Amino acid sequence: MTTANGQKLNIGVIGAGSISGAHFGAYAGNEDAVLVAVCDKNEARARAAADKYGAQRIYTDYHELLADPGIDAVSICTWNNTHAEIAIAALEAGKHVLCEKPLCKTVEEAERVQAAVEASGKLLQVGFVRRYASSVEVLKRFIDAGDLGEIYYAKATCLRRLGNPGGWFSDKERSGGGPLIDLGVHIIDICWYLMGRPKVKSVSGNTYRKLGNRAHIKNLSFYKAADYDAEKNDVEDLANAVIRFENGASLMVDVSFTLHAQKDELSVKLYGDQGGAEVEPALIVMGEKHNTIVNMTPQIDNPTFNFEDAFGREITHFVNSCLGRTETLSPVQDGVEVTRMLCAIYESAATGKEIHFGE
Repeated sequence: MTTANGQKLNIGVIGAGSISGAHFGAYAGNEDAVLVAVCDKNEARARAAADKYGAQRIYTDYHELLADPGIDAVSICTWNNTHAEIAIAALEAGKHVLCEKPLCKTVEEAERVQAAVEASGKLLQVGFVRRYASSVEVLKRFIDAGDLGEIYYAKATCLRRLGNPGGWFSDKERSGGGPLIDLGVHIIDICWYLMGRPKVKSVSGNTYRKLGNRAHIKNLSFYKAADYDAEKNDVEDLANAVIRFENGASLMVDVSFTLHAQKDELSVKLYGDQGGAEVEPALIVMGEKHNTIVNMTPQIDNPTFNFEDAFGREITHFVNSCLGRTETLSPVQDGVEVTRMLCAIYESAATGKEIHFGE
């Protein structure tokens, strides 16, 4: 794996479930990457993915894939409760790692992964795919140029009225939680990233389990995990939180799998002393010109999050980072910090107390 003689990055994908399709498709479209192996506990599923995307080898044990000297880097697309052990094993085997979010279920696990990254000297990119969206790249230029000034408040909402995927998503042992760790991780991270990744001071959160998975609802379809089981659901329906940062800024967030709402809602908003911005539902920048309030609408191909485009950009960035051409936008340290925020929200909700850091 060197750029000098034009060699390509050889990729193994661990976990062939639904999110892996985005990884497979993006690697297939990247001329610097070669998909060589797929691993899944379900051999038929691994074989189907390998056949579809042209991988030469399949495995049912990830240790065997990691022992393959022909693999330079891996994507980890497995249940959340396996991320830490697989990532650490991959790093120790000398592989670069792209790990789907959340990095881990617990802060202790995340810190062990970070230690493995530092000991191995290998790259670990956390799958904060929204950081790689073209709309976010555009907004980052505005922010870095000072157009928003000091960002002191952000507000993020991701509400589904009927959207508990069930299966491993609603099994706390495998997922670590419900909508907060599945959806909230994205919107908390994108706000924190655009706010300049300030140090967390305190977290106050609430979680609710009131509606379950609403499997009884008829005439309205929603995404179901491959292992959907209406009997299994021990995660929250809804979570909300206020996160305070040491620089005085604050972030308010709410997120649900299911809620008695009129419609699904996704919004991400940032407010600074020189201007403001909305990332979702579409990119817009607010400011003042000549004593007049102005709403500026950037003219770009993807003003909102485009799943396929963002994953393509994320994978391209990972490949380029592995080949030494650039630095990742989502290093392991950021994965640890976001895990710290998520776990603090769950802890605050469980204890009914605000969680304080650095005191």
